Amino acid sequence: MYASLYKHLRSLLFLVMAALLVLACNRIDLAYRNLDVLVPWSLNDYLNMNRQQKTWFDQRLKQHLAWHCRTQLPGYLNWIDEVRQMVANNQVTDQQLQLRTQEAKQAIARVAGQITPSAAQLLRAMDDEQVREMRQAFSEDISERQARYVKTPLARQIEARAERMEKRLSPWFGELSPQQRVRIMAWSQSLGEQNRQSIANRANWQAHFSAALDLRKSASFEPRLDQLLRHRESLWTPEYRQFYQRSEQATRHLLVDLMAQISDRQRQHLEQKLDQMRKDFSEMKCMKS
Repeated sequence: MYASLYKHLRSLLFLVMAALLVLACNRIDLAYRNLDVLVPWSLNDYLNMNRQQKTWFDQRLKQHLAWHCRTQLPGYLNWIDEVRQMVANNQVTDQQLQLRTQEAKQAIARVAGQITPSAAQLLRAMDDEQVREMRQAFSEDISERQARYVKTPLARQIEARAERMEKRLSPWFGELSPQQRVRIMAWSQSLGEQNRQSIANRANWQAHFSAALDLRKSASFEPRLDQLLRHRESLWTPEYRQFYQRSEQATRHLLVDLMAQISDRQRQHLEQKLDQMRKDFSEMKCMKS
């Protein structure tokens, strides 16, 4: 149930926040099944935990999920209400999207802050072989992403990016109109070499993380981890920082334009999706206790 709800939440965040262009690249998908809910990479993708570590991880994760459900979900209901009102009142503006984006970033930072001590404890327990395996997994991750997203003609990258955006938006809008598809393609073209910049920044973050692992037994490790998880923007490359600002603005403008083109049927579909999401969250057990 948790995984399903957070899959919906991730999609909603993407719909209303340009920030998730970048967050999606860093795999903050807020899925309850992994530490994805708390850090910008899936721990199970990079760390082969032994039985003792897995048992500890499962117990600690249950505690964090209980905290999250009890303390954070009420805020999500308010956030969904704000988005619903924006849609109903035709107020999906650049200013409103910036506000909702900032609120969502703050929510993610709160979760990351909550989990950092647990993540530090787990990572401190890693042996040298696990660190080596994680670094190898990082290297393979970058190589695979470069092969899939960069080592293809730019025209194909742009086309595939537009296709991914259409796939993300269709569950919320229903069938997109030809005019909306043209606007999405224009957005994709405007981002140009986004793939190269995003993957280079991802590799840079992984390098900082790998370096921090060498200090995992020291007192300075948890502050370093806190920076990696809660303040990752401070480690962005200068090139990516400039790109991020442009891409965030471009995506906000895309969403504003798509909402200006929305049909009555699409608006009704979107409002129903938001209503259903709010219902799903409000019916979770922790909301009733």
